[in-house]
Amino acid sequence: MSAWIEIIPQEAATGALKRFYDLVRTPHGTVDNVMRVHSLRPATMEGHVTLYRSVLHNPDNTLALWFLEVVACYTSILNNCDYSLTHHFANAKRLINDTGLADAVLTALKADKPEDVFVGKELALLRYAGKLTLNADRMIRSDLDDMRQSGCSDGEILEVNQVCAYFNYANRLLNGLGVSTQGDVVGYYDENTT
Repeated sequence: MSAWIEIIPQEAATGALKRFYDLVRTPHGTVDNVMRVHSLRPATMEGHVTLYRSVLHNPDNTLALWFLEVVACYTSILNNCDYSLTHHFANAKRLINDTGLADAVLTALKADKPEDVFVGKELALLRYAGKLTLNADRMIRSDLDDMRQSGCSDGEILEVNQVCAYFNYANRLLNGLGVSTQGDVVGYYDENTT
């Protein structure tokens, strides 16, 4: 079992669920458990994939995709979400394309010390994501001013805000329903994608 609730198998899907299963296929051609867990309420699957793609895979984003994947990993580490970390660190590592650097990034994030690898704008954005994840009620206007002083544009702040907010949602979905990677092809990209 890949979750603590019933999941309707793809081969048994009809109607809207069948359409949404087709919509959420990864570049591998598979449907990950993070989407399959919505099978009892297919409309939430559609909303989820729309949000995911608009936040992380929008061509209008200006921050590098590898960095947005790092933000996803940091948020997931802080939330103890092994599912998202497993998938999105595979993505980040592939996009960073330097095993030593990728391993250093993961070590720093797991130690809650992004400053061991990041500086400037990237460090400011990661600190913001950390605070937003762990202390959303303590966010203040000067948090954004600090990022601007580090060279962040408001658009970049919004991109990180949305990636962090999405992964806080996804982490709670996954952890709250006991979703595992069992049966998933880990990582979003296939060999011909990136």
